[in-house]
This record gives sequence, structure tokens and C-alpha cells, in this order.
Amino acid sequence: MLLIHCPYCGETLPELEFAYAGEAHVVRPDPSTASDEQWRDFLFIRSNAKGPHAERWRHIHGCGRFFNAVRDTVSDRFLATYPAGTPRPDLSLSEDER
Repeated sequence: MLLIHCPYCGETLPELEFAYAGEAHVVRPDPSTASDEQWRDFLFIRSNAKGPHAERWRHIHGCGRFFNAVRDTVSDRFLATYPAGTPRPDLSLSEDER
């Protein structure tokens, strides 16, 4: 079972409390000016990274808020969680330096 830390509630809870919401930091193009290729890429093309990967999650059985997380897709461990709208943390820094 995965344990996920909600940056808003401050609690670490089982994965069943949360819902995966896709890759984080994906910029939505303006629908009125986007080409078909840009819209296709926004809807379907994702990085599918091996290793640390930024994801979007929602605490559905708690505060209901969306947040971002960095999860290692190889070990399936969460390396960091952080509020939506903030930049991805630099994981090369120690916990105290972040």
C-alpha cells in the first residue's frame, strides 16, 4: 500500500484516500488559437518517465484539494508532495535546504 502525504492537511494516509489526476505541470494551450497538433499533444502526449515523475493528485476523502507529487516510477515511492501552483521542488537538495 502506498502512503501519500497531503501538503494541505499535513497527514500521511493510504492511497485509497486519494485519486490520481495525471501528469503535473502540463500547460493547457488556448483552445481558440491552438492547432490540432497542439491540442492533440495536450490531451494525449505525456512524458511517461522512468524515475522521478511529477504527478497531480487529489485528496478525495479529505480536504478535496489538488496537489502535486514527485513519485519514483521505478520504486513506486513518493519523494515529495507540494501544493498545486508551486514549482517542482529541487530533489537534489536535502530536506532542510528545500
